[in-house]
Amino acid sequence: MFKSITKLGRSQCFWLNSQRLIHIKTLTTPNENALKFLSTDGEMLQTRGSKSIVIKNTDENLINHSKLAQQIFLQCPGVESLMIGDDFLTINKDRMVHWNSIKPEIVDLLTKQLACGDDVISKEFHAVQEEEGEGGYKINMPKFELTEEDEEVSELIEELIDTRIRPAILEDGGDIDYRGWDPKTGTVYLRLQGACTSCSSSEVTLKYGIESMLKHYVDEVKEVIQIMDPEQEIALKEFDKLEKKLESSKNASQNN
Repeated sequence: MFKSITKLGRSQCFWLNSQRLIHIKTLTTPNENALKFLSTDGEMLQTRGSKSIVIKNTDENLINHSKLAQQIFLQCPGVESLMIGDDFLTINKDRMVHWNSIKPEIVDLLTKQLACGDDVISKEFHAVQEEEGEGGYKINMPKFELTEEDEEVSELIEELIDTRIRPAILEDGGDIDYRGWDPKTGTVYLRLQGACTSCSSSEVTLKYGIESMLKHYVDEVKEVIQIMDPEQEIALKEFDKLEKKLESSKNASQNN
């Protein structure tokens, strides 16, 4: 087996054997700490249209059921989470780590995964995920009692998300998961994943993109709320504190 590399813009081509050429294209996302690694030759990590799989560096049991995740977290220090789509991989890194130090290794590991054709997760992965909860946290969504008419509204919301919203978010290296609709308040509950989770523009996407579209097409929708685990909530609060601190320092220096 031999390997040669040719750089074509942001694409990298790998020969994994004498007959097969693998192309991996690296794409930026709205989040500077997330990159999307795309297979451009039709190689698939999952069946087309599958729900994306998110694994964090703290999800030990989930990591044990994905060889790709094991290798990335072991060989690429600073990777905080990965999201496995159908033909792409999104990597979220620590802001203190430079992409140049981990990107070549990620491309190499992804290429080998695509070339060998092995399943990206074990058969037990989803059962373990169900037992563990998401990101190690059990997110208790309220149960809504829906009438037949409410069910039709919920199905319409889900269809709009799948056909009009999700493709655009996948394009940016993220994903969206519809969690339910409360007919009493008109609130839609969603979960953003991948590059969207730690992106400063996610709230803008949520309110001025997703919420506006759903309100336009479905009169019953009044609000869209993002479901977050405790880890994400803490990270966002810390980010807000940092922004306020920087803004205060800037104002103080201007007044002096």
